[in-house]
Amino acid sequence: MTGVDDSALAAQAAAGDPEAFGELVARHAPMARRVAHAVLENEQDADDAAQEGFLSAWQAIRRYDPRRAFRPWLMQIVVNAARDLRRRRKVRTTEPLEFVAAASRDDPAHEAGALDLGDRLRAALAELPERQRLAVVLFDAEGYPQAEIAKMLGIPEGTVKSDVFHGRRALRKLLESVKEEWDD
Repeated sequence: MTGVDDSALAAQAAAGDPEAFGELVARHAPMARRVAHAVLENEQDADDAAQEGFLSAWQAIRRYDPRRAFRPWLMQIVVNAARDLRRRRKVRTTEPLEFVAAASRDDPAHEAGALDLGDRLRAALAELPERQRLAVVLFDAEGYPQAEIAKMLGIPEGTVKSDVFHGRRALRKLLESVKEEWDD
């Protein structure tokens, strides 16, 4: 089904074609996992939320408006599934010890290079409020325009701009030690 746009595939899926929906899943699964991971900060939970999001989208495909972009519609469903999963899991679990504060210059882990830039960036992103984290990841990492992010998250575009600005500023502050290390 290469060459068929998402809206046409969604219309076919709404008419009962599971292969068309399967193609939509194949096209958007990596993005759905990344978006869910930005909410949940856990790979397994992100996979679960993406699957739940796709199931919800399949159940709601007849309500999709083909005059609108498909991906923002789908990603809004995935974000909602991730938030729901987080709420359910929060009741049953405690906070993991995975996110430990960045090592000081005297820390042997720092000397051994155990905390690489990717780990520090993930830890810094985890410090941001969820909406800022989503806005920054969707805008800077995924390249979505702010108008689409606003649709995905169900917030005004001005709020997305503000969240990206404040999220970036917080990340710069949280990652200052990395810049200082590179300058040394």
